[in-house]
Amino acid sequence: MGPVWDNMTKMGVVVESVPENSVIQLLHILVQFNTTYYYVVGIGNTERQFWFTTPPEVGPDVPYTFGLIGDLGQTFDSNRTLTHYELNPLKGQTVLYLGDLSYANDYPYHDNVRWDTLGRFTERSAAYQPWIWSAGNHEIDFAPELGETIPFKPYTHRYYVPYNASGSPSTPQYQWLETELPKVNRSETPWLIVIMHCPWYNSYYLHYMEGEGIRVTFEPWFVKYKVDVIFNGHVHAYERSERVSNVAYNVVNANCTPVKDESAPVYVTVGDGGNLEGLWTIMTEPQPDYSLFREASFGHGIFDIKNRTHAYFSWHRNQDGYAVEADSTWLFNRHH
Repeated sequence: MGPVWDNMTKMGVVVESVPENSVIQLLHILVQFNTTYYYVVGIGNTERQFWFTTPPEVGPDVPYTFGLIGDLGQTFDSNRTLTHYELNPLKGQTVLYLGDLSYANDYPYHDNVRWDTLGRFTERSAAYQPWIWSAGNHEIDFAPELGETIPFKPYTHRYYVPYNASGSPSTPQYQWLETELPKVNRSETPWLIVIMHCPWYNSYYLHYMEGEGIRVTFEPWFVKYKVDVIFNGHVHAYERSERVSNVAYNVVNANCTPVKDESAPVYVTVGDGGNLEGLWTIMTEPQPDYSLFREASFGHGIFDIKNRTHAYFSWHRNQDGYAVEADSTWLFNRHH
């Protein structure tokens, strides 16, 4: 990395020879809210300049807009999805990515070049705004027959994850989450959003009820702490649910019917980024009561937080105009 400077002073800070973790610490000290910073990547004739704008100062009524993309891959349809997101007039400020990135493991010999081509493909957006990544099953890339015995190796070598900061290497993930959820002050952080790859409520044939093991573990906490919305990928289609829970069902009993629950999250699946595996088109019939809208089309989502009380979600199909909303809903915060 080369010099970094802001749009107010144009003062450069050379960080190219500083250890990586020190660069991160240095940027944490230097950056200010709602400021555009320019940075240079490369040396000599390979230098290229990019920029990004930091988020506004934290506050319960600060508006902010997230883009939602999942299961993108690297196809013609992937390009259409990213283009539609870039040209959406709602203008997402940060992408919440819902897992399954390069699909390298779908190519012969788990072609790791696909990880690099994905980086070049998404650079046109990710170089200018944050992309917050979550891992999916295609990131596992476990191939002992090819001598690759370390799961997630290509992914973690390219995309840093916060497990060291969370303490999860020394404690199971559920113990970390159990202590983390009560810390959220909903008067300061009104909206509580969870992103994960595998959906718990999915009425498509593929991956149906695939996440039951994790659902029975974590769903009671998400209901107790009134998580507002959970965004998923994995299913290559779109679906939006009611506020619904199934906390009475523990896999071995017979209480397996989800019920409406105002303390529960809304579940939204946006796994329709456009990867080479195509769309999942076979749905369970009849459509479950908890499923409000479902469609097998490529697209992306936008989650637009207006203030502490209201947020707006919209889903945008690739075949429509950039401003067209194929599905949308208002979310009302239950803490205000």
